[in-house]
Amino acid sequence: MFGCHLGRLFQVTVAGGSYQEGLSATIQGVPAGMPLSEREIYGDLLLRKPGADELSSPRKEPDLPVIYAGVNAADTVENAGNKHHTNGTPLVVLIPNLDRHFEHIKQYQDTNRTPRPGHASYASFVKYGPDDDAIGAGIFSGRYTCTIVAAGMVAKKILKACGIEVFAFVREAAGVAAPDVDSATALKSGEAYKAMRRDYDPFYQELFVKGRLDEDMRFLQKMKVLSEVENEIDAIRAKTPEFRAAEILEKYGVHPVLNCPDIEAAEEMTKAALKVSAGGDSSGGLVEVRATGVPAGLGEPVFDKLDAELGRMLGIGAVKAVEIGAGMKVKNLTGSQTNDQMTAEGGKVKFDTNSAGGITGGLATGQEIIARLAVKPTPTIAKRQHTVDKYTHKNAELAAITRRDPTIVARIWPVAENYASLVLLDHLLMHFGYQKLMETIKGKG
Repeated sequence: MFGCHLGRLFQVTVAGGSYQEGLSATIQGVPAGMPLSEREIYGDLLLRKPGADELSSPRKEPDLPVIYAGVNAADTVENAGNKHHTNGTPLVVLIPNLDRHFEHIKQYQDTNRTPRPGHASYASFVKYGPDDDAIGAGIFSGRYTCTIVAAGMVAKKILKACGIEVFAFVREAAGVAAPDVDSATALKSGEAYKAMRRDYDPFYQELFVKGRLDEDMRFLQKMKVLSEVENEIDAIRAKTPEFRAAEILEKYGVHPVLNCPDIEAAEEMTKAALKVSAGGDSSGGLVEVRATGVPAGLGEPVFDKLDAELGRMLGIGAVKAVEIGAGMKVKNLTGSQTNDQMTAEGGKVKFDTNSAGGITGGLATGQEIIARLAVKPTPTIAKRQHTVDKYTHKNAELAAITRRDPTIVARIWPVAENYASLVLLDHLLMHFGYQKLMETIKGKG
């Protein structure tokens, strides 16, 4: 299978499927010397995982990661202090599937002759034949995005050390849009939302805060714990504190379900999505990704323009469009309206507006980068739909009986945040290399 690899200098290869043994992300280009833990990676994974709230699928995957390679298991020299630091070798993160029981597999077996409209199930069957991994949609399932989140968290941590912040939030859901918000407010709100989710996640508390999973454990010891967790999922989930909106708002200043900086809009989005879901249908939305601190000139011309590379976020399942800055609105504007005029103040260039979303000619301008992703409604719905029998090509009907999300947008934003981080870090490595080479040549001139 091709297409499961991203990047030039910061490279990511993903593998696995929804109902295989698990999934993995192999990451190359991680610098040596960075402390890294499974607790950190899980802090992002829990934002994407299913079964966390009323807007997500009831599947109970805890998405617990295990670092398999790329991190020192001990100090390289006694008292060196580099235990659990990245060592420059490929970093491998495993994410085992723990909630894949026979009754769920049987649901797919009973309906796999009739492809689900809106899913990849018909096209993948044509491409791969009867051995296609059709249980849970395999690598075409939204489940594979956990690998993007895991790899992107590492990239995001490196970017942050370089002064670049990447963050995302739900801008629109089920037809309800949030008003504009400045980046400082959106970033602060997002960090508070993440802290709330960690505090309320029973697996984070049970396994990492209480120390049941420890960095000093060997791989097989960690897998023993995960094997125990597989039989304790319901018991651990039962420890989830009740999401009391008023208490969460008072303590964290965020909505309990949606990562949206505007609390009122988030509540209206949630109500609208649940209303659609109650009728057996699903809804879509809009995710906004921003990056601040990106140096001017980042990016490459022609085929590798930075905005074109960010457009690769179409690789996220359910994303049907990616726009940068003013995006599709430019078709109705004039040049004087879209041009971001510049002035010089104190030896620095400032822009009056940011219609370009921080990118012109495929290169960063030094402004904040703004991208938006249009997320389609969850294709698995309860309403009856007409389809075909993929073996006989006879007409058939299908009503989904598998686990599903009322809307996917509430789980796409962490994927978009981390996917954008992968792209930006890959280009940052190229940018640093090119700038250093120019400095070296000029120094010898």
